[in-house]
Amino acid sequence: MNWTFRACAASLIALGTAGMASADSDLSAAIDKDYQENLGPLFQYFHQHPELSFLETETAKRLASELRALGYDVTEGVGGTGVVAVMKNGDGPTVLMRADMDGLPLKEDSGVAQPSTVTQVDIDGIEKPVMHACGHDVHITSLVGAARQMAARKEDWSGTLVLVGQPAEERIGGARAMIQDGLYERFPKPDYAIAFHVASELETGTIEVPLEQVASSSDSVDIIVHGVGAHGAYPHMGIDPVLVASQIVVSLQSIVSRTIAPLEPGVITVGAIHGGFKHNIIGDKVEMQITVRSDDPDVREELLDGIDRVARGVAISMDVPEDLMPEVIRSETETTPPTINDPATAQRLRDAFTARISDDVLVDPPRGGMGAEDFAYFVTPDTGVKGVYFNVGGTPADELENASSHHSPFFRIWPEPSVELGTEAMVIGAMTLMPVKD
Repeated sequence: MNWTFRACAASLIALGTAGMASADSDLSAAIDKDYQENLGPLFQYFHQHPELSFLETETAKRLASELRALGYDVTEGVGGTGVVAVMKNGDGPTVLMRADMDGLPLKEDSGVAQPSTVTQVDIDGIEKPVMHACGHDVHITSLVGAARQMAARKEDWSGTLVLVGQPAEERIGGARAMIQDGLYERFPKPDYAIAFHVASELETGTIEVPLEQVASSSDSVDIIVHGVGAHGAYPHMGIDPVLVASQIVVSLQSIVSRTIAPLEPGVITVGAIHGGFKHNIIGDKVEMQITVRSDDPDVREELLDGIDRVARGVAISMDVPEDLMPEVIRSETETTPPTINDPATAQRLRDAFTARISDDVLVDPPRGGMGAEDFAYFVTPDTGVKGVYFNVGGTPADELENASSHHSPFFRIWPEPSVELGTEAMVIGAMTLMPVKD
């Protein structure tokens, strides 16, 4: 008897609903059995064979094969490597379940018995190590688990289920690529969309379902700082782009501290800076890569406009001529609005999780940062789709103090409880939104 089954059974006995207790116990036990027989090995496959954004060809092929074997109508190649699977089961709402597929360019050092050792040539043409450093292997494994349980329990729901294996979440471009490739025109448009993220900072056996704000907007910005090369011993004969770039880095922080309101969250982080050739050479160019985060559309524009202003202003103050002004380039693909849950739908799922998993399964920790998530594109206000994005704990209580960060070579979660609870929550969520009509 696994931990999910015990928690579920105890909760339902306390509620005194024998019929529901039996059904939910059956679901939990079935998921546990599936993990031992199928999902555990599938997770291990995905974990040891990660692929980078927009290059998830083998991952997509395996996911499509798993879903097709369960009786779903599967389409591959949506938005690049995206997978869409549809199962129609009578009248009722359409619910979309989404899982992201891509890994990250990191060499795994997590200490697990069977780590990823693969490398892959990225879309920039550079070969890189690859690992699942953000739990996407959990997400796609749970999508298969949920697909299996939904297919086996068609008498318990009514409507249309759409399963999405999404590429390139780490480049926050895959969801938009799928939308632009006709996701909501070529396939049944959902009334609801749900997804989850495994979280290393949350205890296994717990679920976080925010009622509104889930994640921040994110924009990638590049700045090319131009200069005039010279000997390092004769700086007056050139224009030092390293010095200009350094001043820009420091001045960018004034945008957050002195431009937006103190109670409005915002982040500008310079994640990479490259320039120069040698100790005694002043180069002619520095390249900077920046991420920008906010929760509010107006603040988002203030931050982005501020980067333009600061880059130009610093260059002018350092006597950079007009023809060498810094170039500020906003990415047209690595950009996403904030992810915001539909409050009423989120409350429905919260109620369902406490009733059908356990009365203490929910946690409401304070937000610890400004992570972004391109699930937002599936549920933007203009789509009319009501979305719920939730988090599932990935670290046992006695390991939380040493839990590794996401996007770290040391990232590690405990797959069995994470996959099982993620699967159970997705199934309960979908069935809650697609009830059988009397």
